Amino acid sequence: MASPLRRGGTTGRARGRGRGSLRRKIAALAAVTACLVAAAVGLLVHFWTAQDIRDRAEARATSSVYSAMETYHRTGTLSDGAELDPAGLPAALRRPADDKRHTAYDAHVDGNLGPSVWAAQRTGGPGSRVLAVQINMSPDLYGLRRLDASMAVASLVALAAAVPLAVYGAGLVARRLRRVSETAGRISAGDLDARTGPTEGRDEVSEIAATVDRMADSIGRQLRVERQFSADVAHELRTPVGGLLAAADLLPPGETADLVRGRVRDLRALVEDLLEISRLDAGAEQPVRTHVPLAAVVREAVARTGLDTSVTVVETAVEPVVETAVETAVEATPTVDTDPRRLERIVANLVVNAHRHGALPVHVTVEGHTVVVRDHGPGFPDQLLRDGPRRFHTGAAERGTGHGLGLTIALGQARVLGAELRLANDPDGGAVATLRLPPT
Repeated sequence: MASPLRRGGTTGRARGRGRGSLRRKIAALAAVTACLVAAAVGLLVHFWTAQDIRDRAEARATSSVYSAMETYHRTGTLSDGAELDPAGLPAALRRPADDKRHTAYDAHVDGNLGPSVWAAQRTGGPGSRVLAVQINMSPDLYGLRRLDASMAVASLVALAAAVPLAVYGAGLVARRLRRVSETAGRISAGDLDARTGPTEGRDEVSEIAATVDRMADSIGRQLRVERQFSADVAHELRTPVGGLLAAADLLPPGETADLVRGRVRDLRALVEDLLEISRLDAGAEQPVRTHVPLAAVVREAVARTGLDTSVTVVETAVEPVVETAVETAVEATPTVDTDPRRLERIVANLVVNAHRHGALPVHVTVEGHTVVVRDHGPGFPDQLLRDGPRRFHTGAAERGTGHGLGLTIALGQARVLGAELRLANDPDGGAVATLRLPPT
């Protein structure tokens, strides 16, 4: 039901799909390219060889007609392969327009004979008989078919070699891109010290990695400047605010004095919150751990808020014990190894946030190492669930007024304790904050 707070990025599974998809796409592109190259080369070789076979057949036919014509004029006999007015002679050669030698292609196939190239020439003047020679191209075309088969086998072998090489090359690129992606994901999650570092090669991937590192440096510098500014402002305000509080206490009793004291206390609380956030941002906070009963700490934190909040402790061997925030209760197991001051701060902030931005009733449930705070208001805004809490931003007008620091501090203190804080909306309505402490 609850969803963890995430700030951008993708899950490892999605990144895995992306990497596999990249390798598949590159392998498929290499396979298609290899097929296209093989097909282009195969077609080029096929048509060039077929034309060469036909040209050579025409040359042989023309030469044979020339030799046969000399023999016929000299001896009156026909040499081997020469015929006078053969029955299969193409129509274009039966009545030549002149006494020159002519050739024609005959696609007719009869068993092992054909396709063929015919060459023909008149033996004398107009009306004389036609001497023709037929050159069978079947043996040469059989060799062409064998060449086509060899080209196909060679193409398959080249394809089988190209695809693994493409996958391997894609894997090299994917690993480098993965480093950049993981670095960007860590930066997006808040680790501004993450860097890709030097990468192999001087190509676009290296440029992307260097750009991501420069971006992280720039963001880190800007955030450090902003955090330092906030810390300096809060620190400088601490002294005059303390003086204002002391001066307000000296005012004579009355409605105006009470109003001034209330505003000064609010201002002091805001300054203290800003200082706490600046320490959390700087990583200067260190937990002081001790074994404490979780239920007792939660009850104490809820009681300190002074707000109408019920506490339910779900124990293993007994029925749930329901108590109000102001009731005194027996300590409940289990104990946790944590910093009780920081744990109280988290619980108190969640309870105050539920009352300020939600609606009654507000319930706190303690079960095992988990603390759940739920109200019955409009719930957390979608933007807060998607991007996490932002300081000085309450997310929605209907959730009331405030500085937006309570959830920010709670989330920061949870990180210090090594706990997990999840924010979600209950299907039946209301906001749900779940704090899971690490096991002892």
